[in-house]
Amino acid sequence: MITGLLIIAALAILGWGFYRGLPLGKLGLVAWLQSVVLMLPWLLLFGLVAVGIIPNLALILFVLLLSVAVYIGLGKWLRAIAAQMPIPERSISERLEQPPSTGEASPAESTADAAGSVADASEAPKAIPVPAEDLKAIQGIFGIETYFLTETIPYQDGLICKGNLRGEPAAVHARLSAALQERLADQYRLFLVANPEGRPVVVILPSRNDPQPANLTQKITAGVLGLATIATCLETSALLQGFNFYNAPGRWPEVLPIAFGLLAVLVTHELGHRWLAKRYQVKLSPPFFIPAWQIGSFGALTRFESLLPKRQVLFDIALAGPAAGGLLSLLLLIVGLVLSGPGSLFQVPGPFFQSSILVGSLARVVLGSALQETLVSVHPLVVIGWLGLVITALNLLPAGQLDGGRLIQAIYGRTVAGRSTIVVLIVLAIAAAFNPLALYWAIVILLLQRDLERPCLEEISEVDDARAAWGLLALFLMATTLIPLAPGLAGRLGIGG
Repeated sequence: MITGLLIIAALAILGWGFYRGLPLGKLGLVAWLQSVVLMLPWLLLFGLVAVGIIPNLALILFVLLLSVAVYIGLGKWLRAIAAQMPIPERSISERLEQPPSTGEASPAESTADAAGSVADASEAPKAIPVPAEDLKAIQGIFGIETYFLTETIPYQDGLICKGNLRGEPAAVHARLSAALQERLADQYRLFLVANPEGRPVVVILPSRNDPQPANLTQKITAGVLGLATIATCLETSALLQGFNFYNAPGRWPEVLPIAFGLLAVLVTHELGHRWLAKRYQVKLSPPFFIPAWQIGSFGALTRFESLLPKRQVLFDIALAGPAAGGLLSLLLLIVGLVLSGPGSLFQVPGPFFQSSILVGSLARVVLGSALQETLVSVHPLVVIGWLGLVITALNLLPAGQLDGGRLIQAIYGRTVAGRSTIVVLIVLAIAAAFNPLALYWAIVILLLQRDLERPCLEEISEVDDARAAWGLLALFLMATTLIPLAPGLAGRLGIGG
C-alpha cells in the first residue's frame, strides 16, 4: 500500500509538471521530459518490487547510467532551444496599463515574510526614520521602466517601497541594486519580495542587519559538538558490535572502521554544502554537529552568514550536501551488499530490512533469497551506508532550516515551506509512538530549526524545472529511505521471512 501510494504521488508530481510546462511550449515540454527521465528508473524499480518482480542489479545500474546520459542530452537540447527563443518584451504603455495594487496589507504584514521578520504584526517595533538625504537617494533609484513607486513606508531601520514591477524580477532587482549601490555605496540592502497578496514589494534595510559571522563562543560550541559527535560515532560502532566502547577502550581498532565511515559521510555532506557556497561566494557558519547515540549523529546545523542573491542559490547549496553524502552512502550500501555473504561481520535479523523501502528493495535485488533467513550476514559497509542514508534522509525532511525545508522554500516559496514544517512536526510526533528517534529529531527541529530561512535578495524568481525535478527526486528518495515496507508486501517479496 505504502509503495503504491509513493508511486501514485510520483506520477501525480510528473502530471503536475506536464501541466506546468505545457504553456511554455517546446521549452516546457523538454524540461518536463528531464523530470521524467530523472524519476523513471526509481519508479520502475519500486513498481517492479511492488508487483513482486526483482530486477537484476546490473540492469538497474545500466538504467540509471542511461537515464543520466539522456538527462544530459536533454539539458543540451533545452539550452539550445532557450538560446533560439526570442525574449518577449512588453512596451512601456502595456506595462502602465497594469492595475495598481489593491487591498494592501499593513506594513508589518507586508514584510513579515518579505524581510524575514519574526515579529507579529501587532507587535511590530517602531521604525527608525531613514535620514532625509538617504530617503531622497533611495526614492531616486526607482523609475517607470523598473519599479513604479507609489508609496514609501518606514519599516524597522529601513523602508517598504510599494509600487508596480515593470520588468522581469531578476533584471529589475539588478538595476535597482546597482543604482542603490551607486548612490549610497554599501549602506543598504535591497530585497525584492512578494507581499501576502503575491505582489512584488521592495524592502530596503541597512547593511548592519546582514547576517553576522559566528562569534568565538559559537565556534567553541561547534568544536565541542564536533568532538562529541566523534565520541558518539565511536560508541555507535561499538554498540553495533555488541559492546560498550568506553567500558572497553582497548578494543578501539574494532570501532574505528565503522566510526570512520560514519564521519566520512558527515564530512562529505558538509563539503558538498561548502563547495557550492564557495562557488556562489556565500559564507557559511561552522557546522554544528548533533551527536546521537543511536546512529552516531543527526547531521549538522549550518547557518548562512551571507545574504543569498536568489532562490536558485538557496536550492543549489541546500541540495549539494545531501547529494554528496547520500551518493556516498548509497555507494557504500551497494558495495557492502555485493560483498556480503557467509562469514560477514554482522548478522542482521531478516525482518530488519523491512524498515526501509529503498534499502529493503536494494537488498532483495542483491541478496535475493538470503533475506528469508532468520539472520542475514552483511558486510560492515551495508551498516555504514544504511546509517548514512538515514542521516541524509533526516536532513531532507521538508521542515524549517533543514536541507529539505530549504529545498521546499526555494522551489515553492515561504508559505508552502511554513506549512510543510507543521506537517513534518505532526508526522514526527505520531512516529514517535513507534520510534524514539523521531521524537528526538522533532525536538531538535522545534527548538533549533523550525524557522524558515530569511528571504533572498531577489525572492520573486522561481527555480527552473530541472532543479525542481532534482529536489522532488531527493524528497522522494528521502521518503523511501524512512518509510518501512508494508509487512504483507515484504512477505510476498521474501524479505524477513
